[in-house]
Amino acid sequence: MQSSDSDGAEKSQQQRLVFFDLETTGLSKSCEMVQLAAVSGGHSLNLYIIPRGQMQRGASKVTGFRVRRQRLYLHRQPVFTNTLREALVSFIAFLQMFGHPLVVGHNIRRFDCPVLARTLEELDLRAEFEAAVSGYVDTLPLAREMLKERGLKSFRQENLVRELLGVNYKAHDALEDVRALQALYSVLQPTPELICRHLFTLDTMKDKPAAQSKEPKGQRPLRENVRQTVKITESKEDKATQENM
Repeated sequence: MQSSDSDGAEKSQQQRLVFFDLETTGLSKSCEMVQLAAVSGGHSLNLYIIPRGQMQRGASKVTGFRVRRQRLYLHRQPVFTNTLREALVSFIAFLQMFGHPLVVGHNIRRFDCPVLARTLEELDLRAEFEAAVSGYVDTLPLAREMLKERGLKSFRQENLVRELLGVNYKAHDALEDVRALQALYSVLQPTPELICRHLFTLDTMKDKPAAQSKEPKGQRPLRENVRQTVKITESKEDKATQENM
């Protein structure tokens, strides 16, 4: 019995949520990363990358990033940068800290994940990256489904944070974005079933969101693994809450 409890606690610790966001040189399919940030609980990662191409004027205006003489500036202040490979290897190491976490982000299915997948493939890191995660969840369609009765005019992250948390924050800074998204997610509290419905992988991200895809025979469905893990995590949190009362 003690072994069973220990196994459950270990599994709940291993399966975590990692919130991530990218800032890029623009919005085209060939855009490049200039900032990669991730957060899980009190752990955070924030990396800057000098792009090989030029920053689009619109992107610079929104994010504050500019490249001058092979140096990256954020709001006119120079920032320490990493190579693209260094940034992605560091991201993989960060993910590995949490034992196959779910990667969560806002509008990542249509934008961040395609950019991430293309870059991982270019650097031959995709297999290593995918081995470190359980899947991906996009909070944009998830929030649309959860809040469809509220009559919101916009489901942009900054608007959701303002509506649900009552605060404004420095949007379009990847680190601030992921911190705000983690707080937003804790308020939304999606059910395990809803999370599973919006689960996708880098291979299935081009499919229709929330589509019920068939799992290969002989394999335990990924959604079942996630559902069980989320329930285990919830049970542990409930137990901790009761002990603190």
